[in-house]
Order: sequence, then C-alpha cells, then structure tokens
Amino acid sequence: MAEHDPHDPRGGHAAPDPREQADHLGVGLTEARLDRNWSELMQELRVVQTGVQLLTGFLVTIPFTERFGDLTEGQRALYLTLLVGSVLTTGLIVAPVAYHRVLFRRRRRAWLVESANLLARAGLLLLALVCSGVVLFVGDVVLGLRPALALSGSVLVTLLLLWGVVPILLGRGDGPRASPRA
Repeated sequence: MAEHDPHDPRGGHAAPDPREQADHLGVGLTEARLDRNWSELMQELRVVQTGVQLLTGFLVTIPFTERFGDLTEGQRALYLTLLVGSVLTTGLIVAPVAYHRVLFRRRRRAWLVESANLLARAGLLLLALVCSGVVLFVGDVVLGLRPALALSGSVLVTLLLLWGVVPILLGRGDGPRASPRA
C-alpha cells in the first residue's frame, strides 16, 4: 500500500513510482537507475545550457559595441579566450544530446549516463572559469586590472566551493540525507 502524503493533491495516496518500486524489489535495478540518472542529468544540463547560451550571446555582442576599439591587446585576447571557452562549454553541455541521438536504441544507456556525467562536470568547471574570466574582463575595463583580479578570483573560488567542494564534502559526511523516496 502506498504511503500517505498529506501534501499530495490526489488525496494522499500516490501510486508508487515504478522505477522506485523496481529499485526496492531489486528487479530491473540497473535499468531503472540508469533511466532515472539519465533523466536527472538531462534536466540539470537544460538549466546549465540556458545560462551558457545567455553568456555566449552576451560575449558575441561585445565586438559590435563602440568601446570595443578602445580595448587593449590583452583585453582583446582575454575576450577571445572567453568567447572560445563559452562556445566550448556549450559543446560540452550539448554533447550528451548528440551522443544520445547517435546511440538511440543501441543499448548503450550505461555509457551514455557515465559520459554525460563526465561532460557535465567538465562543462561546469569550464563554465566556472569562463564566468570568473568574464568578471576579470569586465572588471579590467571598468575598474582596472588589480581590482578585477581580486573580483575574478573571488568568483572562481566561490563557484568551485559551491559547485565542487560542498557537494563532495556533503557526500562524504554524515550530514542530512534525503529519504529513499526523494
């Protein structure tokens, strides 16, 4: 019998998720877990993809502004590095979708989940570098190089902590864990 959930709009008796039921019974464990992991990865990549697209769009417009001609050679080099980094980040984030299209129905779900996980991690790392680089670029133009370096470094450390260190530490510790149904 399904557990009673007082917040469930269907009267509190939700039908069990077949994937969770398969996990609980040990039947189809691998396929159910792979399907769930793939779905979760795709949702996460959709969130990241939107941010990367906005960032890339912003970077693409910069050369068409009046002040672009006033940039130093170093600032232009940084700009081009950021643009390439942003485009490569897009490539890393979109690659799992391309892999899925090529390998659709070829029973390669485990490889797809593993490669998408690695690409997502690489994409997040490159995104953190590009975001801190954008702060460096804009900060250099607005405030000068020294304050821009401090701001950029702060952004990079913060993103690495939030996106990398905190989840790793939480995964190792005895902190709060989600219930098995979460």
